[in-house]
Amino acid sequence: MKIQLLLFLLLITLSGYSQNKKEALTRELVSAETDRIYDKLVKIRRDIYANPELAGNEKRTQEIIKKYLLDLGIEVKTDTYGHSIIGILNREKKGKKIAWRAEMDALPNGQHGCGHDVHMAIGLGIAEILAKNKESINGTVYFIFQPEEETFVGAKKMIEQGLFSIINPDEIYSLHVTALPVGQIMVKPNEMFAYQKRIRIKLKNELSKEEVKGLTRKMYSSLSRSQLNSKPWEIQHMSDPKIGLVNPNTIFKDYMIVDDKFNIYSEKDELFLETYLYETNQSNLQKIIPKIEQLIGEERYKDKLLSISFIQENPTVVNDEKLTKSAIKTLNGIYGYNLVVPDYGQAPYFNDDFAYFQQKVPGVYFFLGGSNIEKGIVAMNHTPNFNVDEESIKIGVRSFSSLIMERLNDKKIYQKGK
Repeated sequence: MKIQLLLFLLLITLSGYSQNKKEALTRELVSAETDRIYDKLVKIRRDIYANPELAGNEKRTQEIIKKYLLDLGIEVKTDTYGHSIIGILNREKKGKKIAWRAEMDALPNGQHGCGHDVHMAIGLGIAEILAKNKESINGTVYFIFQPEEETFVGAKKMIEQGLFSIINPDEIYSLHVTALPVGQIMVKPNEMFAYQKRIRIKLKNELSKEEVKGLTRKMYSSLSRSQLNSKPWEIQHMSDPKIGLVNPNTIFKDYMIVDDKFNIYSEKDELFLETYLYETNQSNLQKIIPKIEQLIGEERYKDKLLSISFIQENPTVVNDEKLTKSAIKTLNGIYGYNLVVPDYGQAPYFNDDFAYFQQKVPGVYFFLGGSNIEKGIVAMNHTPNFNVDEESIKIGVRSFSSLIMERLNDKKIYQKGK
């Protein structure tokens, strides 16, 4: 009996050792493969960066991605919408179906000042790691290279034109490089950004310039909300360890930002006031228009008011709670607890049409650090001096290749809302 017990314990020990060894080999394999292709990915990133294409014009970019995927033996589809590309890596072995999405277009000013070139390089790197090691995984991986993100059009159009009749992922992932230190990944369940709305107030064109100025100033001061002595509109503090997103006492929570730069114009007998609003609390959104109506009444312009409406209401990125927690646990388990840092707030101003994919499929959207202060590199998106430490490509490929491999070999399927 004692011998049987000892044998049983030995088997358990060996099983645990074998599993740990397998995990270590997987991590070391992915890291080595990432190092091997890194220079190639940097070259592609720099080529795309030097040849930016605006939304709807991503033709050259499409050809680069298409060739790369085909050379890996990945099935490619380009007939969904615009210059989109869908790469399909099918192991022909039953399992989970996972999608990875990367954006393709440059900013309207004609430069890759948002990091989409980095995103594409990472997406191609993940595709190569998984394609070269497909015998180690089960299921199917879809690589969605999406056009027209900057105009908030591409994701919605791809869905409307049948994306999910071609692919049927159980989970979907994406990332955005931003001004965190290189080597860090940030994520949280639920909203990653504030809700963004553009509001239009239509009045009779009977107010003087001074009255309009006073009204917009009143709206700004009355609607804006922030924690005591905080300025959440100063987005450069997002990565500050004391007040940024990583701190539980972050200034980037429980706020409403009103853009004080109103667009004011008139047409015939009508006056229009338009501006953007950024609200962290979804339940407050329905209170905004009644509050403005009340303010206009208090300013004695009630008889001048013709209408108030939201003229732009893009959905915001909302991470699936269970899937996010699982991703954090997986990444930290593989690469240590310094990789994924907590996110205690919601970033203002930015947004991503990845939200449309999340409405259909449980998904997680990550922030990837791209700044390196020692090198003078600050990856603050949409700024004139935006730059990225290319080491972030290596971090992204290594981390998310490992995540997808682990998720593919986990048989449990996550369903939205469950």
